[in-house]
Amino acid sequence: MRAAWDRLAAIGLPSLARNTHPTNRPHLTLASVDAFPPGARERLTALVDAALPVEVRVDRIAVLDGSAPLVWLLHPSPELTALHASVWDVLAEAEGRNPWHEPGRWLPHLSLALRFREADRRLARAVAGIDRPAGAFVAGRSYDGETRTVSPLGGARG
Repeated sequence: MRAAWDRLAAIGLPSLARNTHPTNRPHLTLASVDAFPPGARERLTALVDAALPVEVRVDRIAVLDGSAPLVWLLHPSPELTALHASVWDVLAEAEGRNPWHEPGRWLPHLSLALRFREADRRLARAVAGIDRPAGAFVAGRSYDGETRTVSPLGGARG
């Protein structure tokens, strides 16, 4: 993923390679909430420890909503879909759940750039898509948008 970020940046296209914050790394968002309900952090950690690693396969590069994130769509394997649904079950009582991440609406993807024009998609697909990364998700984390910090949630720590 980082190589694709670097290729986009090298030709002057938007890319997450330009985000130098230490928490910036390839990731898959399963849910977004304002705060964890009581006991949810421990339950999520146990869930992640039991479910990971989860193998993933990329499908294609797309621009979401026409002028928004450039993403690598992921194949929603049964294991990935089950993990996502389980996370949502744990967070059923959480306030501020992002509806874009709800089961049935969630589009599993890895972000390449946050703001992207549909007109540049063809060039980005050619440059970023030279190779298709394959691998597995091996760790979970929680990102706090207010403090811009991450906390591990099981799996390989970090």
